[in-house]
Amino acid sequence: MTAADLPGNPLTLEQWRQVDALTRSLDPMQVRWLSGYFAGLDAGLRQPHPLPASPSAGNARSLTILYGTETGNAADLARNLQSAIVDTGMTCTLADMADYKPRNLAQEQDLLVIVSTYGEGDPPQPATGFFEFVEGRKATKLDQLRFAVLALGDSTYEFYCEAGKRLDRRFEDLGAERLAPRVDCDVDYEEPAEAWTKAIVAQLGAEPRSLPAAADAPGSLRNPVPPVAYDKRNPFQATVIENIPIVGRGSSKETRHVEFSLAGSGLVYEPGDALGIGASNDPVLVATLLEALALTSGAEFELKGRHLTLGEALTHHYEITAATPRFLDYWAMLSEADALKQLQDSDRAGERSVFLRTHHILDIVLRFPVRGVMAQGFVSALRPLQPRLYSLASSLAAAPEEAHLTVAPLRYSLHGSERSGVASGCLADRVELDTTLPVYIQSNPHFRLPRDDAPIVMIGAGTGVAPYRAFLQDREARGCGGKSWLFFGERNFRTDFLYQTEWQTWLKEGTLDQIDVAFSRDRADKVYVQHRMQERARDLFAWLEEGAHVYVCGDAANLAPDVHQALIDIVASEAHTSHEAAEDYVRSLQADHRYQRDVY
Repeated sequence: MTAADLPGNPLTLEQWRQVDALTRSLDPMQVRWLSGYFAGLDAGLRQPHPLPASPSAGNARSLTILYGTETGNAADLARNLQSAIVDTGMTCTLADMADYKPRNLAQEQDLLVIVSTYGEGDPPQPATGFFEFVEGRKATKLDQLRFAVLALGDSTYEFYCEAGKRLDRRFEDLGAERLAPRVDCDVDYEEPAEAWTKAIVAQLGAEPRSLPAAADAPGSLRNPVPPVAYDKRNPFQATVIENIPIVGRGSSKETRHVEFSLAGSGLVYEPGDALGIGASNDPVLVATLLEALALTSGAEFELKGRHLTLGEALTHHYEITAATPRFLDYWAMLSEADALKQLQDSDRAGERSVFLRTHHILDIVLRFPVRGVMAQGFVSALRPLQPRLYSLASSLAAAPEEAHLTVAPLRYSLHGSERSGVASGCLADRVELDTTLPVYIQSNPHFRLPRDDAPIVMIGAGTGVAPYRAFLQDREARGCGGKSWLFFGERNFRTDFLYQTEWQTWLKEGTLDQIDVAFSRDRADKVYVQHRMQERARDLFAWLEEGAHVYVCGDAANLAPDVHQALIDIVASEAHTSHEAAEDYVRSLQADHRYQRDVY
Protein backbone atom coordinates (compact mmCIF):
# COMPACT_ATOMS: atom_id res chain seq x y z
CA MET A 1 0.00 0.00 0.00
CA THR A 2 1.21 3.50 -0.83
CA ALA A 3 -0.08 7.00 -0.17
CA ALA A 4 -2.00 6.87 -3.43
CA ASP A 5 -4.06 3.99 -2.01
CA LEU A 6 -5.34 6.13 0.86
CA PRO A 7 -8.66 7.82 0.12
CA GLY A 8 -9.20 11.55 -0.13
CA ASN A 9 -5.53 12.45 -0.66
CA PRO A 10 -5.84 15.61 1.50
CA LEU A 11 -2.12 16.08 2.23
CA THR A 12 0.84 17.77 0.58
CA LEU A 13 3.37 15.82 -1.47
CA GLU A 14 5.94 15.91 1.33
CA GLN A 15 3.34 14.77 3.87
CA TRP A 16 2.33 11.89 1.62
CA ARG A 17 5.97 10.84 1.36
CA GLN A 18 6.02 10.65 5.15
CA VAL A 19 2.80 8.63 5.11
CA ASP A 20 4.35 6.25 2.56
CA ALA A 21 7.33 5.69 4.86
CA LEU A 22 5.00 5.03 7.77
CA THR A 23 2.64 2.65 5.99
CA ARG A 24 5.48 0.50 4.66
CA SER A 25 6.47 -0.22 8.27
CA LEU A 26 2.98 -1.18 9.48
CA ASP A 27 1.27 -4.52 9.67
CA PRO A 28 -1.87 -5.05 7.51
CA MET A 29 -4.27 -4.46 10.43
CA GLN A 30 -2.68 -1.12 11.19
CA VAL A 31 -2.81 -0.11 7.55
CA ARG A 32 -6.52 -0.91 7.43
CA TRP A 33 -7.14 1.37 10.38
CA LEU A 34 -4.91 4.14 9.01
CA SER A 35 -6.77 4.01 5.70
CA GLY A 36 -10.11 4.29 7.44
CA TYR A 37 -8.86 7.08 9.65
CA PHE A 38 -7.72 9.22 6.73
CA ALA A 39 -10.95 8.47 4.90
CA GLY A 40 -12.86 9.99 7.81
CA LEU A 41 -10.82 13.15 8.19
CA ASP A 42 -12.87 16.28 8.66
CA ALA A 43 -13.26 18.39 5.57
CA GLY A 44 -11.51 21.20 7.39
CA LEU A 45 -8.23 19.28 7.12
CA ARG A 46 -8.48 18.72 3.40
CA GLN A 47 -6.78 20.78 0.73
CA PRO A 48 -8.08 24.37 0.89
CA HIS A 49 -10.52 25.57 -1.74
CA PRO A 50 -9.25 28.08 -4.30
CA LEU A 51 -8.41 31.28 -2.43
CA PRO A 52 -9.96 34.68 -2.98
CA ALA A 53 -8.03 36.82 -5.42
CA SER A 54 -4.99 38.48 -3.86
CA PRO A 55 -5.25 42.24 -3.42
CA SER A 56 -3.21 44.41 -5.70
CA ALA A 57 -0.23 46.35 -4.45
CA GLY A 58 -2.31 49.49 -4.39
CA ASN A 59 -4.96 47.87 -2.22
CA ALA A 60 -2.98 46.15 0.54
CA ARG A 61 -4.97 44.95 3.53
CA SER A 62 -4.60 45.20 7.29
CA LEU A 63 -4.29 42.06 9.40
CA THR A 64 -5.64 41.24 12.88
CA ILE A 65 -5.31 38.12 15.02
CA LEU A 66 -8.21 37.59 17.40
CA TYR A 67 -8.26 34.90 20.08
CA GLY A 68 -10.68 33.58 22.68
CA THR A 69 -9.25 31.45 25.46
CA GLU A 70 -10.21 29.81 28.74
CA THR A 71 -6.94 28.17 29.85
CA GLY A 72 -4.44 30.11 27.71
CA ASN A 73 -3.82 27.64 24.88
CA ALA A 74 -5.48 29.79 22.22
CA ALA A 75 -3.58 32.84 23.50
CA ASP A 76 -0.27 30.99 23.22
CA LEU A 77 -1.05 29.91 19.67
CA ALA A 78 -2.08 33.45 18.76
CA ARG A 79 1.21 34.84 20.03
CA ASN A 80 3.11 32.17 18.08
CA LEU A 81 1.17 33.13 14.96
CA GLN A 82 1.94 36.79 15.55
CA SER A 83 5.66 36.06 15.89
CA ALA A 84 5.64 33.96 12.71
CA ILE A 85 3.95 36.80 10.82
CA VAL A 86 6.43 39.37 12.12
CA ASP A 87 9.34 37.13 11.12
CA THR A 88 8.26 37.52 7.49
CA GLY A 89 8.35 41.32 7.74
CA MET A 90 4.59 41.78 7.96
CA THR A 91 2.80 43.61 10.75
CA CYS A 92 -0.41 42.66 12.52
CA THR A 93 -2.50 43.49 15.55
CA LEU A 94 -3.18 40.93 18.28
CA ALA A 95 -6.39 41.16 20.33
CA ASP A 96 -8.16 39.16 23.02
CA MET A 97 -11.92 38.73 22.46
CA ALA A 98 -12.37 39.75 26.09
CA ASP A 99 -10.96 43.22 25.32
CA TYR A 100 -11.89 43.61 21.67
CA LYS A 101 -14.73 45.95 20.65
CA PRO A 102 -16.88 43.78 18.34
CA ARG A 103 -18.13 46.80 16.40
CA ASN A 104 -14.57 47.15 15.05
CA LEU A 105 -15.19 44.07 12.92
CA ALA A 106 -16.74 46.40 10.37
CA GLN A 107 -13.29 47.98 9.83
CA GLU A 108 -11.28 44.75 9.76
CA GLN A 109 -9.99 43.42 6.45
CA ASP A 110 -8.13 40.16 7.14
CA LEU A 111 -8.94 38.38 10.41
CA LEU A 112 -7.31 35.24 11.82
CA VAL A 113 -9.33 33.71 14.65
CA ILE A 114 -8.10 31.16 17.21
CA VAL A 115 -10.75 30.11 19.70
CA SER A 116 -11.27 27.26 22.15
CA THR A 117 -14.52 25.61 23.17
CA TYR A 118 -15.59 25.51 26.80
CA GLY A 119 -17.69 22.59 28.07
CA GLU A 120 -20.49 21.46 25.78
CA GLY A 121 -20.11 23.86 22.88
CA ASP A 122 -19.84 27.16 24.75
CA PRO A 123 -17.31 29.90 23.99
CA PRO A 124 -14.58 30.67 26.52
CA GLN A 125 -16.12 32.68 29.33
CA PRO A 126 -13.98 35.81 28.72
CA ALA A 127 -15.23 35.77 25.11
CA THR A 128 -18.94 35.56 25.97
CA GLY A 129 -19.61 39.23 25.21
CA PHE A 130 -17.94 38.97 21.80
CA PHE A 131 -20.08 35.96 20.87
CA GLU A 132 -23.26 37.65 22.09
CA PHE A 133 -22.62 40.62 19.80
CA VAL A 134 -21.51 38.65 16.74
CA GLU A 135 -24.43 36.23 16.98
CA GLY A 136 -26.94 38.93 17.91
CA ARG A 137 -29.11 41.26 15.89
CA LYS A 138 -26.67 44.18 16.20
CA ALA A 139 -23.97 42.46 14.16
CA THR A 140 -23.29 44.26 10.88
CA LYS A 141 -22.50 42.88 7.44
CA LEU A 142 -18.87 41.88 6.94
CA ASP A 143 -18.61 41.94 3.15
CA GLN A 144 -15.14 43.50 3.35
CA LEU A 145 -13.72 40.76 5.60
CA ARG A 146 -11.58 37.74 4.80
CA PHE A 147 -11.12 35.30 7.68
CA ALA A 148 -9.75 31.95 8.78
CA VAL A 149 -10.60 30.03 11.95
CA LEU A 150 -8.50 27.65 14.01
CA ALA A 151 -10.80 25.89 16.49
CA LEU A 152 -9.61 24.13 19.64
CA GLY A 153 -11.68 21.51 21.43
CA ASP A 154 -11.91 18.08 23.02
CA SER A 155 -13.28 15.29 20.84
CA THR A 156 -14.68 13.43 23.83
CA TYR A 157 -17.40 16.10 23.99
CA GLU A 158 -20.44 15.93 21.72
CA PHE A 159 -20.10 19.53 20.52
CA TYR A 160 -16.47 19.27 19.52
CA CYS A 161 -14.86 22.64 18.59
CA GLU A 162 -18.34 24.16 18.51
CA ALA A 163 -17.23 27.69 19.43
CA GLY A 164 -14.97 27.83 16.38
CA LYS A 165 -17.67 26.31 14.21
CA ARG A 166 -20.15 28.93 15.40
CA LEU A 167 -17.88 31.83 14.44
CA ASP A 168 -16.98 30.19 11.14
CA ARG A 169 -20.69 29.86 10.23
CA ARG A 170 -21.61 33.30 11.52
CA PHE A 171 -18.87 35.15 9.64
CA GLU A 172 -20.01 33.43 6.46
CA ASP A 173 -23.62 34.40 7.18
CA LEU A 174 -22.52 38.02 7.59
CA GLY A 175 -20.94 38.01 4.13
CA ALA A 176 -17.27 37.44 5.02
CA GLU A 177 -15.05 35.34 2.76
CA ARG A 178 -12.83 32.51 3.97
CA LEU A 179 -9.10 32.72 3.48
CA ALA A 180 -9.01 28.98 4.18
CA PRO A 181 -11.35 26.30 5.54
CA ARG A 182 -11.68 26.02 9.31
CA VAL A 183 -9.32 23.57 11.01
CA ASP A 184 -10.49 21.73 14.15
CA CYS A 185 -7.90 20.62 16.71
CA ASP A 186 -8.22 18.10 19.55
CA VAL A 187 -6.38 18.44 22.87
CA ASP A 188 -3.20 17.34 21.10
CA TYR A 189 -3.41 20.49 19.02
CA GLU A 190 0.25 21.43 18.62
CA GLU A 191 1.06 19.79 15.27
CA PRO A 192 -2.14 20.68 13.33
CA ALA A 193 -1.99 24.21 14.77
CA GLU A 194 1.62 24.57 13.65
CA ALA A 195 0.72 23.33 10.16
CA TRP A 196 -2.19 25.79 9.98
CA THR A 197 0.07 28.65 11.11
CA LYS A 198 2.70 27.87 8.47
CA ALA A 199 0.11 27.61 5.70
CA ILE A 200 -1.64 30.87 6.63
CA VAL A 201 1.62 32.79 7.01
CA ALA A 202 2.88 31.51 3.65
CA GLN A 203 -0.38 32.47 1.98
CA LEU A 204 -0.46 35.99 3.43
CA GLY A 205 3.24 36.48 2.84
CA ALA A 206 2.65 36.11 -0.89
CA GLU A 207 0.35 39.15 -0.83
CA PRO A 208 1.23 42.84 -0.44
CA ARG A 209 0.56 43.93 3.11
CA SER A 210 0.03 47.44 4.43
CA LEU A 211 1.43 48.85 7.64
CA PRO A 212 -1.77 49.69 9.54
CA ALA A 213 -1.92 52.86 11.58
CA ALA A 214 -2.56 50.78 14.67
CA ALA A 215 0.67 48.86 14.26
CA ASP A 216 2.24 50.50 17.31
CA ALA A 217 -0.85 50.10 19.47
CA PRO A 218 -0.90 47.63 22.37
CA GLY A 219 -1.10 44.15 20.91
CA SER A 220 0.93 44.99 17.80
CA LEU A 221 4.35 43.45 17.41
CA ARG A 222 7.36 44.34 15.30
CA ASN A 223 9.78 41.91 16.91
CA PRO A 224 8.99 38.51 18.38
CA VAL A 225 8.94 38.15 22.14
CA PRO A 226 11.90 36.09 23.40
CA PRO A 227 10.76 32.71 24.70
CA VAL A 228 10.87 31.89 28.39
CA ALA A 229 13.27 29.23 29.61
CA TYR A 230 10.55 26.83 30.75
CA ASP A 231 7.07 26.42 29.30
CA LYS A 232 4.57 23.74 28.31
CA ARG A 233 6.91 22.25 25.71
CA ASN A 234 9.93 22.50 27.99
CA PRO A 235 8.71 22.14 31.60
CA PHE A 236 10.80 22.59 34.72
CA GLN A 237 11.45 19.60 36.97
CA ALA A 238 10.11 20.94 40.27
CA THR A 239 10.68 19.23 43.60
CA VAL A 240 7.74 18.49 45.90
CA ILE A 241 8.56 20.03 49.28
CA GLU A 242 5.18 19.59 51.00
CA ASN A 243 2.21 17.27 50.46
CA ILE A 244 -0.26 17.10 53.35
CA PRO A 245 -4.00 16.61 53.88
CA ILE A 246 -5.79 19.78 55.02
CA VAL A 247 -9.16 18.31 56.01
CA GLY A 248 -9.97 17.03 59.47
CA ARG A 249 -10.35 13.44 60.56
CA GLY A 250 -13.71 12.05 59.48
CA SER A 251 -14.13 14.37 56.50
CA SER A 252 -16.21 13.01 53.64
CA LYS A 253 -13.77 14.66 51.22
CA GLU A 254 -10.05 14.45 50.56
CA THR A 255 -8.13 17.68 50.00
CA ARG A 256 -4.38 18.20 50.03
CA HIS A 257 -1.97 21.12 50.16
CA VAL A 258 0.99 20.54 47.82
CA GLU A 259 4.05 22.76 47.53
CA PHE A 260 6.69 22.77 44.78
CA SER A 261 10.10 24.41 44.80
CA LEU A 262 10.75 26.58 41.74
CA ALA A 263 14.29 27.44 42.86
CA GLY A 264 16.60 27.91 39.90
CA SER A 265 13.79 27.90 37.35
CA GLY A 266 13.33 31.63 36.83
CA LEU A 267 9.59 30.97 36.64
CA VAL A 268 7.38 33.84 37.78
CA TYR A 269 3.62 34.11 38.13
CA GLU A 270 0.88 36.40 39.38
CA PRO A 271 -2.01 35.61 41.71
CA GLY A 272 -4.72 34.05 39.56
CA ASP A 273 -2.32 32.09 37.34
CA ALA A 274 -2.23 28.29 37.16
CA LEU A 275 0.46 25.63 37.42
CA GLY A 276 0.57 23.03 34.66
CA ILE A 277 1.66 19.59 35.86
CA GLY A 278 2.89 16.76 33.64
CA ALA A 279 1.65 13.78 35.62
CA SER A 280 2.10 10.10 34.75
CA ASN A 281 -0.48 7.36 34.49
CA ASP A 282 -1.01 4.92 37.35
CA PRO A 283 1.43 1.97 36.93
CA VAL A 284 -1.32 -0.41 38.10
CA LEU A 285 -3.60 0.80 35.30
CA VAL A 286 -0.78 0.46 32.78
CA ALA A 287 -0.13 -3.14 33.87
CA THR A 288 -3.83 -4.00 33.75
CA LEU A 289 -4.19 -2.57 30.25
CA LEU A 290 -1.12 -4.41 28.98
CA GLU A 291 -2.49 -7.67 30.39
CA ALA A 292 -5.85 -7.09 28.69
CA LEU A 293 -4.06 -6.46 25.38
CA ALA A 294 -1.72 -9.45 25.84
CA LEU A 295 1.22 -7.12 25.23
CA THR A 296 4.47 -6.83 27.16
CA SER A 297 5.81 -3.70 28.79
CA GLY A 298 9.17 -4.16 27.05
CA ALA A 299 7.77 -4.19 23.52
CA GLU A 300 9.61 -1.50 21.55
CA PHE A 301 8.40 0.89 18.89
CA GLU A 302 9.43 4.20 17.37
CA LEU A 303 7.88 7.56 18.27
CA LYS A 304 9.02 10.60 16.28
CA GLY A 305 12.50 9.22 15.87
CA ARG A 306 12.75 7.94 19.45
CA HIS A 307 12.72 4.29 20.44
CA LEU A 308 10.41 3.67 23.41
CA THR A 309 9.13 0.66 25.27
CA LEU A 310 5.38 0.24 25.34
CA GLY A 311 5.36 0.47 29.15
CA GLU A 312 7.23 3.76 29.08
CA ALA A 313 4.92 5.17 26.41
CA LEU A 314 1.72 4.21 28.21
CA THR A 315 3.02 5.51 31.54
CA HIS A 316 4.43 8.87 30.51
CA HIS A 317 3.35 9.83 27.01
CA TYR A 318 -0.21 8.72 26.18
CA GLU A 319 -3.72 9.17 27.56
CA ILE A 320 -4.97 5.72 28.59
CA THR A 321 -8.10 6.61 30.53
CA ALA A 322 -10.52 8.79 28.53
CA ALA A 323 -11.53 7.20 25.23
CA THR A 324 -11.81 9.39 22.13
CA PRO A 325 -13.61 9.08 18.78
CA ARG A 326 -10.22 8.27 17.26
CA PHE A 327 -9.81 5.27 19.56
CA LEU A 328 -13.43 4.25 19.04
CA ASP A 329 -12.89 4.17 15.26
CA TYR A 330 -9.73 2.12 15.69
CA TRP A 331 -11.25 -0.42 18.06
CA ALA A 332 -14.42 -0.73 15.98
CA MET A 333 -12.23 -1.63 13.01
CA LEU A 334 -10.22 -4.22 14.96
CA SER A 335 -13.10 -5.81 16.88
CA GLU A 336 -15.73 -5.50 14.13
CA ALA A 337 -18.23 -5.11 16.97
CA ASP A 338 -21.63 -3.97 15.71
CA ALA A 339 -22.23 -1.93 18.88
CA LEU A 340 -19.12 0.15 18.19
CA LYS A 341 -19.77 0.46 14.45
CA GLN A 342 -23.23 1.86 15.13
CA LEU A 343 -21.73 4.59 17.31
CA GLN A 344 -19.72 5.78 14.31
CA ASP A 345 -22.86 6.90 12.47
CA SER A 346 -23.14 10.65 12.10
CA ASP A 347 -26.63 10.69 13.61
CA ARG A 348 -25.44 8.94 16.80
CA ALA A 349 -23.27 11.79 18.10
CA GLY A 350 -25.17 12.06 21.38
CA GLU A 351 -24.98 8.32 22.10
CA ARG A 352 -21.32 8.28 21.13
CA SER A 353 -20.56 11.11 23.54
CA VAL A 354 -22.36 9.32 26.40
CA PHE A 355 -20.55 6.06 25.62
CA LEU A 356 -17.14 7.75 25.64
CA ARG A 357 -17.88 9.48 28.95
CA THR A 358 -18.91 6.20 30.58
CA HIS A 359 -16.21 3.93 29.15
CA HIS A 360 -12.49 4.25 29.60
CA ILE A 361 -10.10 2.67 27.13
CA LEU A 362 -9.66 -0.33 29.43
CA ASP A 363 -13.44 -0.83 29.60
CA ILE A 364 -13.70 -0.94 25.80
CA VAL A 365 -10.75 -3.33 25.49
CA LEU A 366 -12.27 -5.70 28.06
CA ARG A 367 -15.81 -5.49 26.69
CA PHE A 368 -14.80 -6.03 23.05
CA PRO A 369 -11.65 -8.22 23.21
CA VAL A 370 -9.30 -8.45 20.24
CA ARG A 371 -6.44 -10.89 19.66
CA GLY A 372 -3.11 -9.99 18.10
CA VAL A 373 -3.11 -6.25 18.77
CA MET A 374 0.13 -4.63 17.58
CA ALA A 375 1.89 -2.18 19.92
CA GLN A 376 2.50 0.50 17.29
CA GLY A 377 -1.06 0.28 16.01
CA PHE A 378 -2.54 0.59 19.50
CA VAL A 379 -0.44 3.63 20.36
CA SER A 380 -1.37 5.29 17.05
CA ALA A 381 -5.01 5.36 18.23
CA LEU A 382 -4.19 7.16 21.48
CA ARG A 383 -3.72 10.86 22.01
CA PRO A 384 -0.79 12.39 23.90
CA LEU A 385 -1.06 12.69 27.66
CA GLN A 386 -1.82 16.34 28.40
CA PRO A 387 -0.67 18.31 31.46
CA ARG A 388 -3.30 19.28 34.03
CA LEU A 389 -3.81 22.84 35.30
CA TYR A 390 -4.29 23.83 38.95
CA SER A 391 -4.98 27.32 40.28
CA LEU A 392 -2.01 28.58 42.25
CA ALA A 393 -2.69 29.00 45.97
CA SER A 394 0.33 31.18 46.66
CA SER A 395 1.92 34.54 45.85
CA LEU A 396 5.61 34.88 45.04
CA ALA A 397 5.59 37.96 47.28
CA ALA A 398 4.87 35.71 50.26
CA ALA A 399 6.47 32.44 49.12
CA PRO A 400 9.45 33.25 46.85
CA GLU A 401 10.44 30.48 44.39
CA GLU A 402 7.53 28.30 45.51
CA ALA A 403 4.22 27.22 43.98
CA HIS A 404 1.39 26.00 46.24
CA LEU A 405 -1.66 24.01 45.12
CA THR A 406 -4.94 22.92 46.71
CA VAL A 407 -5.81 19.50 45.30
CA ALA A 408 -8.94 17.39 45.78
CA PRO A 409 -8.23 13.96 44.26
CA LEU A 410 -10.86 12.84 41.78
CA ARG A 411 -12.13 9.41 42.84
CA TYR A 412 -15.13 7.48 41.55
CA SER A 413 -16.40 4.02 40.69
CA LEU A 414 -16.94 2.90 37.09
CA HIS A 415 -17.99 -0.56 35.90
CA GLY A 416 -17.32 -2.05 39.31
CA SER A 417 -13.78 -0.71 39.77
CA GLU A 418 -12.38 2.33 41.56
CA ARG A 419 -10.90 5.08 39.38
CA SER A 420 -8.95 8.26 40.09
CA GLY A 421 -7.88 11.36 38.18
CA VAL A 422 -4.58 11.16 36.33
CA ALA A 423 -2.87 14.15 38.00
CA SER A 424 -4.85 14.39 41.24
CA GLY A 425 -4.47 10.65 41.87
CA CYS A 426 -0.76 10.91 41.13
CA LEU A 427 -0.32 13.81 43.59
CA ALA A 428 -2.36 12.11 46.30
CA ASP A 429 -1.17 8.52 46.01
CA ARG A 430 2.24 8.34 44.37
CA VAL A 431 4.14 11.58 44.96
CA GLU A 432 6.41 11.62 47.97
CA LEU A 433 8.50 14.50 49.29
CA ASP A 434 11.54 15.25 47.09
CA THR A 435 9.82 13.73 44.06
CA THR A 436 10.19 15.87 40.93
CA LEU A 437 7.43 16.56 38.42
CA PRO A 438 7.50 18.60 35.19
CA VAL A 439 5.71 21.93 35.69
CA TYR A 440 5.17 25.24 33.91
CA ILE A 441 3.23 28.46 34.51
CA GLN A 442 -0.03 29.05 32.65
CA SER A 443 -0.90 32.74 32.72
CA ASN A 444 -4.53 33.68 33.39
CA PRO A 445 -4.93 37.38 32.56
CA HIS A 446 -8.71 37.11 32.99
CA PHE A 447 -8.44 36.42 36.73
CA ARG A 448 -6.36 39.27 38.10
CA LEU A 449 -6.35 41.46 41.19
CA PRO A 450 -7.11 45.12 40.44
CA ARG A 451 -3.97 47.20 40.10
CA ASP A 452 -5.31 49.76 42.55
CA ASP A 453 -6.70 49.20 46.05
CA ALA A 454 -10.28 48.59 44.88
CA PRO A 455 -12.46 46.36 47.08
CA ILE A 456 -12.59 42.68 46.12
CA VAL A 457 -15.33 40.09 46.69
CA MET A 458 -14.07 36.49 46.47
CA ILE A 459 -16.63 33.70 46.00
CA GLY A 460 -15.62 30.05 45.95
CA ALA A 461 -16.29 26.55 47.18
CA GLY A 462 -13.93 23.68 47.90
CA THR A 463 -10.61 23.98 46.08
CA GLY A 464 -11.99 27.10 44.42
CA VAL A 465 -10.64 28.96 47.43
CA ALA A 466 -7.04 28.38 46.24
CA PRO A 467 -6.50 31.60 44.25
CA TYR A 468 -7.99 33.69 47.07
CA ARG A 469 -5.25 32.49 49.37
CA ALA A 470 -2.83 33.84 46.74
CA PHE A 471 -4.79 37.10 46.53
CA LEU A 472 -4.59 37.77 50.26
CA GLN A 473 -0.95 36.70 50.52
CA ASP A 474 -0.18 39.20 47.79
CA ARG A 475 -2.24 42.02 49.30
CA GLU A 476 -0.71 41.45 52.72
CA ALA A 477 2.83 41.48 51.31
CA ARG A 478 2.14 44.69 49.35
CA GLY A 479 0.43 46.39 52.28
CA CYS A 480 -2.68 46.93 50.17
CA GLY A 481 -5.39 49.02 51.81
CA GLY A 482 -8.28 47.77 49.69
CA LYS A 483 -11.21 46.01 51.38
CA SER A 484 -11.72 42.26 50.85
CA TRP A 485 -14.65 39.92 51.45
CA LEU A 486 -14.66 36.11 51.20
CA PHE A 487 -17.66 33.85 50.60
CA PHE A 488 -16.56 30.24 51.12
CA GLY A 489 -18.53 27.02 50.93
CA GLU A 490 -17.79 23.39 51.80
CA ARG A 491 -19.50 20.41 53.38
CA ASN A 492 -18.73 20.51 57.12
CA PHE A 493 -17.31 23.26 59.33
CA ARG A 494 -15.43 20.92 61.66
CA THR A 495 -13.53 19.02 58.96
CA ASP A 496 -13.62 21.04 55.73
CA PHE A 497 -12.84 24.68 56.55
CA LEU A 498 -9.80 24.85 54.26
CA TYR A 499 -7.01 27.18 55.49
CA GLN A 500 -9.23 28.21 58.42
CA THR A 501 -6.37 29.50 60.59
CA GLU A 502 -5.01 31.68 57.79
CA TRP A 503 -8.40 33.28 57.08
CA GLN A 504 -8.91 33.98 60.75
CA THR A 505 -5.47 35.56 61.04
CA TRP A 506 -6.08 37.79 58.01
CA LEU A 507 -9.47 38.72 59.43
CA LYS A 508 -7.92 39.67 62.76
CA GLU A 509 -5.13 41.69 61.14
CA GLY A 510 -7.43 43.49 58.69
CA THR A 511 -6.17 42.02 55.42
CA LEU A 512 -9.58 40.33 55.19
CA ASP A 513 -12.51 42.54 56.16
CA GLN A 514 -15.41 40.10 56.03
CA ILE A 515 -15.97 36.37 55.67
CA ASP A 516 -19.24 34.49 55.15
CA VAL A 517 -19.21 30.69 55.13
CA ALA A 518 -21.71 28.07 54.03
CA PHE A 519 -21.29 24.47 55.19
CA SER A 520 -23.97 22.55 53.32
CA ARG A 521 -24.04 19.37 55.39
CA ASP A 522 -24.09 20.89 58.86
CA ARG A 523 -27.86 21.39 58.72
CA ALA A 524 -30.92 19.71 57.25
CA ASP A 525 -31.66 22.53 54.79
CA LYS A 526 -28.50 22.83 52.71
CA VAL A 527 -26.98 26.30 52.51
CA TYR A 528 -24.58 27.32 49.74
CA VAL A 529 -22.55 30.46 49.01
CA GLN A 530 -25.30 31.97 46.84
CA HIS A 531 -27.62 31.84 49.86
CA ARG A 532 -25.08 33.71 51.97
CA MET A 533 -24.79 36.28 49.20
CA GLN A 534 -28.57 36.79 49.23
CA GLU A 535 -28.49 37.23 53.01
CA ARG A 536 -25.90 40.01 52.61
CA ALA A 537 -27.54 41.51 49.51
CA ARG A 538 -27.64 45.14 50.72
CA ASP A 539 -23.97 45.24 51.74
CA LEU A 540 -22.86 43.30 48.68
CA PHE A 541 -24.63 45.71 46.33
CA ALA A 542 -23.10 48.65 48.22
CA TRP A 543 -19.65 47.17 47.60
CA LEU A 544 -20.46 46.85 43.89
CA GLU A 545 -21.51 50.49 43.79
CA GLU A 546 -18.20 51.39 45.46
CA GLY A 547 -16.31 49.76 42.59
CA ALA A 548 -15.67 46.28 44.01
CA HIS A 549 -14.27 43.54 41.78
CA VAL A 550 -16.07 40.18 41.99
CA TYR A 551 -14.32 36.82 41.56
CA VAL A 552 -15.86 33.36 41.24
CA CYS A 553 -13.79 30.18 41.35
CA GLY A 554 -14.91 26.57 41.48
CA ASP A 555 -17.47 24.24 39.93
CA ALA A 556 -18.70 25.32 36.48
CA ALA A 557 -21.81 23.14 36.45
CA ASN A 558 -23.47 24.39 39.64
CA LEU A 559 -21.53 27.06 41.53
CA ALA A 560 -20.92 29.41 38.60
CA PRO A 561 -24.50 29.62 37.26
CA ASP A 562 -25.99 29.78 40.76
CA VAL A 563 -23.70 32.62 41.81
CA HIS A 564 -24.31 34.42 38.53
CA GLN A 565 -28.06 34.27 39.01
CA ALA A 566 -27.70 35.39 42.63
CA LEU A 567 -25.76 38.47 41.49
CA ILE A 568 -28.49 39.38 39.01
CA ASP A 569 -31.21 38.88 41.62
CA ILE A 570 -29.31 41.00 44.16
CA VAL A 571 -28.86 43.85 41.70
CA ALA A 572 -32.52 43.72 40.65
CA SER A 573 -33.70 43.74 44.26
CA GLU A 574 -31.35 46.34 45.71
CA ALA A 575 -31.42 48.70 42.71
CA HIS A 576 -35.20 48.29 42.38
CA THR A 577 -34.86 47.58 38.69
CA SER A 578 -36.02 44.99 36.16
CA HIS A 579 -34.40 41.62 35.60
CA GLU A 580 -33.21 42.75 32.16
CA ALA A 581 -31.62 45.90 33.58
CA ALA A 582 -29.92 43.81 36.29
CA GLU A 583 -28.53 41.50 33.62
CA ASP A 584 -27.13 44.54 31.81
CA TYR A 585 -25.56 45.73 35.07
CA VAL A 586 -23.80 42.39 35.62
CA ARG A 587 -22.81 42.27 31.96
CA SER A 588 -21.18 45.68 32.34
CA LEU A 589 -19.21 44.38 35.30
CA GLN A 590 -17.84 41.65 33.03
CA ALA A 591 -17.03 44.13 30.26
CA ASP A 592 -15.14 46.32 32.76
CA HIS A 593 -13.21 43.26 34.06
CA ARG A 594 -14.81 43.72 37.48
CA TYR A 595 -16.53 40.32 37.34
CA GLN A 596 -14.07 37.51 36.62
CA ARG A 597 -14.53 33.76 36.78
CA ASP A 598 -12.16 30.82 36.90
CA VAL A 599 -14.42 27.76 36.80
CA TYR A 600 -13.85 24.15 35.81
